[in-house]
Amino acid sequence: MEEYTKEEFMTAKKEMDQLVYESLKGKEAKPNVMFAKMSEISRALKVSKGMVKWARVNSLWPLQFGLACCAIELMGFGSARIDAERKGYLLFRGTPRQADVMIVAGWVTKSVVPEVKRLYEQMTEPRYVVAFGECATCGGPWFESYNIIRGIDQVLPVDVYVAGCPPKPENLFEALMKLQDKIGGKIED
Repeated sequence: MEEYTKEEFMTAKKEMDQLVYESLKGKEAKPNVMFAKMSEISRALKVSKGMVKWARVNSLWPLQFGLACCAIELMGFGSARIDAERKGYLLFRGTPRQADVMIVAGWVTKSVVPEVKRLYEQMTEPRYVVAFGECATCGGPWFESYNIIRGIDQVLPVDVYVAGCPPKPENLFEALMKLQDKIGGKIED
């Protein structure tokens, strides 16, 4: 293999530099992120905020979490009859770090409260809570019991309540649609 001499190498380098210079002549270099105009940044931020809001509305990731008989109705929510997948609700997550919606289905005992709080705190931000059924909403038939709390709203901030004992899976479907409206700004707190 024949090696280039220093003069041939310098000549080739000058020719390449000249070609690059001529190809870029007359073309304006677009500013990169470091040198963008403020008007372009504010426009991009408005678009990105809308996209983030749209993504949050259309991708609810519920936590796989059932405490009592309402959990059976929660399982019915995943049936073909309800077809929750068409709205993007069905992929229940097994870990709180991948979920953003906690559906509390059933009564909550005082001994379980610290675990429920820990799971809620491990969920990704923003996080939402759905009280599913009479027990999660107000304690249910056991509201006077010494070990059942009178609703999960005494422990966590609840976004949507689902009525019924046990509530139907259709009620949960409607509650998740209301949660989507709340996230999207159509419903005020």
